[in-house]
Amino acid sequence: MNNPAIPISKDKKEESTFKFILSELKPKGKFFTPFNIISIPVILLGVVLIVIRFINGIGAVTNLTQEVPWGLWIGFDVVTGVAFAGGAYVLTFMVYILNMHKYHSIVRVTVLNGFLAYVFYAGALLLDLGRPWNVVNPIIGNSFGTSSVLFLVAWHFLLYMIAQLIEFSPAVAEWLGAKRARKILSGMTIAAVIFGITLSTLHQSGLGALYLMAKDKIHPLWYSEFIPILFFVSSIFAGLSMVIFEGSISHKVFSKQISKKNHWAQKGIVIGLAKICAGAMFAYFFLQLLVFIHGKRWDLLNTPMGYWYLIEMVGFVLLPMMLFVYGYKKNSIFTVKFAAILTMLGIILNRLNVTVIGFRWDAAVSYIPSWMEIVVTLTVIFTEIWIFRWVINRMPVLSDSPEWVKDEK
Repeated sequence: MNNPAIPISKDKKEESTFKFILSELKPKGKFFTPFNIISIPVILLGVVLIVIRFINGIGAVTNLTQEVPWGLWIGFDVVTGVAFAGGAYVLTFMVYILNMHKYHSIVRVTVLNGFLAYVFYAGALLLDLGRPWNVVNPIIGNSFGTSSVLFLVAWHFLLYMIAQLIEFSPAVAEWLGAKRARKILSGMTIAAVIFGITLSTLHQSGLGALYLMAKDKIHPLWYSEFIPILFFVSSIFAGLSMVIFEGSISHKVFSKQISKKNHWAQKGIVIGLAKICAGAMFAYFFLQLLVFIHGKRWDLLNTPMGYWYLIEMVGFVLLPMMLFVYGYKKNSIFTVKFAAILTMLGIILNRLNVTVIGFRWDAAVSYIPSWMEIVVTLTVIFTEIWIFRWVINRMPVLSDSPEWVKDEK
């Protein structure tokens, strides 16, 4: 044991920190779990496919063409994934701006989930670029200028990832026992939250704005001048549904890390989120109805794509909205969780309808993702879950902060 009267040199502190981090890299818990057994072979195969993609080009592993340059990796990994990451900006707005402290216990895990989602989906974006080394061009406005939507989205992504890192950084400081750094980083949280919320409202709608230029390529039932607004509003209940879904799993898998107080509060949090989801979904459904009526698209309903549109709107928007209302009124956790799953499926369906299914729907040869594209997508998701689990098992995300943090307050 070190004598507190004897100061520890800087070199020894750095050495002890390095040893601590090395010890934390070791696996914790059982290794041969169902998730590990399934995910490890998929990740290994995905890594091989990614290497092949970068050696032989994007055409070696995808079914993308000059007519359909954006496929599953953009439609699902980026556009859909960013919608699911929307829970971070919604919850931080509720807790830090509206002072809804009821939801404070799930802020860190939600911000962590959002940060990892953006990092990995930005990585997936690199896979889709024909010349990934030119990824810096959208950031500096090269070739196409600063008026491009891609320029805005690129900067939104970059700055929002930095804002989320700052929001989560106090948990990293607590893990490392860096008291001074934790105090400084905590003081930056509110500014990072406000900056992050502003960026989120911009890039959620910005992703929709990318498709405003594809009017002649997207099916009329999914194209409108209001795609940016619809993308933004839907990201609210998409993100909160992911919070409900991910939170339910985390409370079972990491139950030992959660205090009794937070365990008991979980039900009230889920029910409260159900109410917000129902309200956001009502606004979204109403907007979709206005767009449909204003566009006079009644004749398109009696077509195969029209039936598909009705399935999306009735089965995955109206139905889960009613289930959220019922679950809130009856205090039914099961109903709320079921509604959250339906909502997530609906978001996946909507984003793929805009970006893949309804994109060049009338082409002679339709785009269908190759099995290799699907494996790489699963690799991205599984790797993100591995990192998420590693962080949860080591940092004070679901567990309470160290005692010295409470003493500072």
